[in-house]
Amino acid sequence: MPKSASTATSPRATSPTLRPAPGGPPVGARIAWLLGPALVAGVAYLDPGNVASNMTAGARYGYLLVWVVVIGNVMAWLIQYLSAKLGIVTGQSLPEVLGERLRNRWGRRAYWVQAELVAMATDIAEVIGGAVALNLLFGLPLLWGGAITGAISIALLVLQSRRGPRTFEFVVMAMVLIIAVGFVFGVFVVPPDPAGIVAGLVPRFEGTDSVLLAASILGATIMPHAIYAHSALARDRFRASEHSTPRLLRATRWDVTIAMAVAGTVNLCILLLAAAALAGVPGTDSLEGAYAALRDGIGPLVATLFAVGLLASGLASTAVGAYAGAEIMHGLLRVRIPLIARRLVTLIPALAILAIGADPTGALILSQVVLSFGIPFALIPLVALTAQERTLGRYRNRVGTTIAGVAASVFLITLNGVLLWLVFTGG
Repeated sequence: MPKSASTATSPRATSPTLRPAPGGPPVGARIAWLLGPALVAGVAYLDPGNVASNMTAGARYGYLLVWVVVIGNVMAWLIQYLSAKLGIVTGQSLPEVLGERLRNRWGRRAYWVQAELVAMATDIAEVIGGAVALNLLFGLPLLWGGAITGAISIALLVLQSRRGPRTFEFVVMAMVLIIAVGFVFGVFVVPPDPAGIVAGLVPRFEGTDSVLLAASILGATIMPHAIYAHSALARDRFRASEHSTPRLLRATRWDVTIAMAVAGTVNLCILLLAAAALAGVPGTDSLEGAYAALRDGIGPLVATLFAVGLLASGLASTAVGAYAGAEIMHGLLRVRIPLIARRLVTLIPALAILAIGADPTGALILSQVVLSFGIPFALIPLVALTAQERTLGRYRNRVGTTIAGVAASVFLITLNGVLLWLVFTGG
C-alpha cells in the first residue's frame, strides 16, 4: 500500500522536528531558506520550448494569445502547489504513488511509455534550444551545440547528486536570473502597446494555427515533467513531520508563487517583445530569425541578451528534465538506471533531429504540442490523489481546490480535442 498522509501514524511523522535533506536548511531556519524546489521545477516553464512558442505567437498574431499565457500561468500555480504538497505530505513523488496504485503491470507500463515520450519531447526542446543559442552566440554547428548542451547538463546532474539539492537549487536559480534578464530587457527598449495587451486578455482564436500555438504555449507552460519533478524535488529536500508539515506547506505556497510570478512575467515579456518588435517582420517566427530581427532592428545588445537567456534556458531546463525522467522510470517501473547513463541515451533523439537538419524552431513547437497532450495523464491523477483522504489525510484538497483542478483539466483536455479536430478536418 502507498504511504498515506495519515502521517500521524507513520514512523516518520512522529518526529517533532523538521529534518532537512542533505544540503538543506538547518533546523529552525527561516521560511526563506525553505524556498527553492518550486524555482527549480519552475525552470521547466522557462525552457526553449516556451521561448519558441511565445516568440512565434507574438510574431504571427501580435497580442492575440496573451490570455493563453496568463491563464496557463494561473493554472500552473495550482498544479505545482498540488505536486509539491503530494511530495511533502506523503514522502513520495507522483510517479512513486502511481507505481503503487496502478496494480496492473501492463497498465503501469503503458502509463510509463506515455510519460517517457513526454520526457523525450521535453529533452528535444531543451537540447535544441541550447544548440541554437550556441550557434547564435559562437557560430557552432547545431549538432556540436547539442552535444555541448548535453554535456553541461550531465555536469549539473553530477553536481546535484554529489553536493545535494540546495547547491543545485542555487545554480539553477542563478540561471533563472540570467534567463529573466535576457528575455525581459528587450521589453524596456521596445515597450509593448498597452491597448494591445488589454485586447489580448480576451479569449479568442484566429484559425487552426492559432489553436495549435495555444496548445503549444500551454504544453510549454504546464509541463507534465515539471509536475512529476516537483513532487520528487519536495520529497528529496524535506523530511516532514506532523509538526513541520503546515510550515512546509506555507513555505511552499510562497515558493510556488515566486516561481510562477517569475516564469509568468518572463513568458509574457517574450510574447510582448515579439508582438511589439517582430510582428509582420518576415522570418521572425523562428529563433534564428527573431535573433536577426532583434539585432538589426533594436540592436546587438538586446539580441545577445536574448541568445544568452536562451542558452541558460536550455542548460538549466535539460538538467531538470533529465531528473524528472529518471524519477518517472524509478517510480513507475521500480528501475533505477544510473542518471548519467540514462542522460546519454535520452540525448540521442535530440541529436538525431539536429543531425538530419530539421527546422529547430518547428521541432521545438511540435515538442510542446506533444507535451500538451501529456498534461491530462499527469494532471488528472494529481488532482484525484490530492483530493483523497486516503492519500493526504487532513491535508487533502478543499472542495474549491478540487473544483479548480478539475476545471483546469477539462479546459486543457477540451483544447487538445479542438486542436485534433481542427488539424484532421482542416478547419
